[in-house]
This record gives sequence, structure tokens and C-alpha cells, in this order.
Amino acid sequence: MESQETTPTTTVGLSTESPGLSTESPGAIAKPSPVDKPVQEWLEIGTNFLSKIYDYIGEFISDNEKLLVNLLLIFLAILAVKVTLAILAAINDFPLLSPLFELIGLGYTGWFVYRYLWKESSRQELKEEFKVLQSQVMGRNK
Repeated sequence: MESQETTPTTTVGLSTESPGLSTESPGAIAKPSPVDKPVQEWLEIGTNFLSKIYDYIGEFISDNEKLLVNLLLIFLAILAVKVTLAILAAINDFPLLSPLFELIGLGYTGWFVYRYLWKESSRQELKEEFKVLQSQVMGRNK
């Protein structure tokens, strides 16, 4: 038989003598590096804050309930005005509706002037109705 010569195989760049390469077997889980003390303190503070965030939010809402309700009402009023203006702008694009609405507005204005502003007695009646409405709105008279 023939003699078989074996040649040594070498891998380039994977010598165990290099200080920067890992000598662990492939697929091994690396050990986590120890966390510095300041980083650990920040992690504890963050975890503590995140665990109590619902308590902080609930306390804030209960302390500022009236303010939040008022802000919500203001936001909804602004939203309602914007939606109303968008609807009116869409209606105004129809060719015959815009003049029709102007005619209805002029007719109602004429009726209001004739009914409430033309005579002194009707002006007094309007003033009394306004005072009653104002007292109901302000809560003086139920």
C-alpha cells in the first residue's frame, strides 16, 4: 500500500494565542458584563418610576379634574366649530344652496327686526326675555 502523508491544516486568524479572540466553543452563551454602580442606580430609579406611573397619572387626574374637563370642553368646542365650518364650506359649493341660505337669513333677520326691534313695547319684551334667560344660565333663577 501506499503511504499516506498527512499535512497539518492551519486556520488563518483563529490561533488561540491572539489576545482579542474568544477561546470559548461556538454557540456558548457569553457571560454578562458586570453593571457599574451608577448604571444600576439609574436602572432601579427607572424601574421604580415605570412601576408607579399609573399611580402618578391617576393622582394627577384626580388633583386636576376640573382643569382637565375644561380643557377637554374647549378642545371639543374648537373641534365642533371646525367641523361646522367644513360642513358649511361643503354646502356652500353647491350652486343654488348658497343664495337660498342667504335669502333665508335675510328673511329671518327682517322678521326678527319687525317682531322685536320695531316698537318700544316689543323691545321691552325682548329685554325681559333676555334677563330671564340670563338668570337661568347664571343659576340665579331655576
